Amino acid sequence: MAKSGDREFFEAFSKHAAVCVQASERLVKLLDDLPNAKEHSDAITELEHQGDTITHQTVKKLHEQWITPLDRADIHELITGLDDVLDLIDAVAERVMLFGVRKPRPTASALAEKLLEATKGVAKAMSMLSEVSTRSEEILKIAIELNQIENEADALYRKGLAELFNRRTDGSSEPYREPATPDDVLEVMKWREIYDYLENGTDACEDLANVLEGIVLEYA
Repeated sequence: MAKSGDREFFEAFSKHAAVCVQASERLVKLLDDLPNAKEHSDAITELEHQGDTITHQTVKKLHEQWITPLDRADIHELITGLDDVLDLIDAVAERVMLFGVRKPRPTASALAEKLLEATKGVAKAMSMLSEVSTRSEEILKIAIELNQIENEADALYRKGLAELFNRRTDGSSEPYREPATPDDVLEVMKWREIYDYLENGTDACEDLANVLEGIVLEYA
């Protein structure tokens, strides 16, 4: 399907998706290794810059090339969707740093693992996109898997919020026995925002799955 002049678009999708996977892997490490959060966060920020460069180059090429291998809107939606995923990963890392988070939360780590699983699925689908006419069933299968991952991430998100609002923020499984302190409230606020960005990351992967499904319907 891809001619020599078109390969740059498909290569850009694959490169960006690979960067998303690397950033997700770092995010998992960050949430399990909070004492070294700055090192992991800096690495994620560098990856985010790499993704920005790929996005800008792809959009520039899209403006310059008259005939494209996919619908122009689909190309734009794919590359900016990948950039959204990477931005959200970076946002989680940034907030862990800004908020000075010190105590890990297993549910947050599990949610980060789901985000990593989703980015790996996206990357796999992107690697097949240049052969969409012959690999449509494989791409659709991944899209369905991404929808399932997002559902599982939603369940973890709700679990995380329940733990925040119904349990002690120090990790204890016991309910509050006394009124919450200001520090307790601050911890809830910090983690609520972190959970939001983690869940938004899996949502963004599902959005990419929806775009992929549309491309399959059009080109397969």
